[in-house]
Amino acid sequence: MTTVPSSDIILQFSDVALGYGDFTVLSGISIEARKGQVVALMGGSGSGKTTLLRAATAQIIAQRGRVSAFGKDISQVSGEALRQLRQRMGVLFQQGALFTDLNVFENVAFPLREHTRISEAQIQERVLEKLDAVGLKAAAHLRISEISGGMARRVALARAIVLEPELILYDEPFAGLDPISLGITARLIRSLTDKLGCASVLITHDVKESFAIADQVYMVGQGKMIAAGTPASLSETQDPFVRQFLDGQPDGPIAFHYPVTPAFSQWLENRKGRRS
Repeated sequence: MTTVPSSDIILQFSDVALGYGDFTVLSGISIEARKGQVVALMGGSGSGKTTLLRAATAQIIAQRGRVSAFGKDISQVSGEALRQLRQRMGVLFQQGALFTDLNVFENVAFPLREHTRISEAQIQERVLEKLDAVGLKAAAHLRISEISGGMARRVALARAIVLEPELILYDEPFAGLDPISLGITARLIRSLTDKLGCASVLITHDVKESFAIADQVYMVGQGKMIAAGTPASLSETQDPFVRQFLDGQPDGPIAFHYPVTPAFSQWLENRKGRRS
């Protein structure tokens, strides 16, 4: 077995449990993302994929286990050290999270103005380069209200990569894109990962595009890790959980309904009390 240098492991979850308050969303989660890798974290809606992203960026702390970024246990990092850690990450948020009072150019330039002291000429060169990579260089002057939803997703992608981070986290990167933009975006994620030597982690339920570019796939469901492997190995598996997800089957072990939680039961009891 080949030993992976610890310095190559950018993001690592080690037997992690994650949740909110007393409710555990996921448990027994072990994940690795290494330099130069595209890793897909897959699962159905409400399976806990975005919770994994929040844990990776220290928005929530693991209930159990260890989440490490760049070799550091992020539960032990705070203040300025946490800010510096996050600066080494790029995040494409699910809803884009663009500033509506700034134009396209200034949205992409924002991280550079906040975190670097490079010249205005260097900012212009870097921003236009990234906008060109997502096909929107000629839209630099437009306001956010003047571009489509799919274009806004590509602007958000340009902003996520403008600092050329070591770890890029993509929350549903293919949502809202037309078929052409979707394929181009997938290839761009792969090429950027290769060019920058970064680790790219996709939070997604898009099987086709993710399997085309991912080195490793982790699938979550029913509160746990249900499968892990290469796209090729998972495509060949007969595991009923994996097959239901990959084939889009309505019937199978993965339930459609959101699970009943203690918080829901308590809320329902309170509602009944108010009606009596």
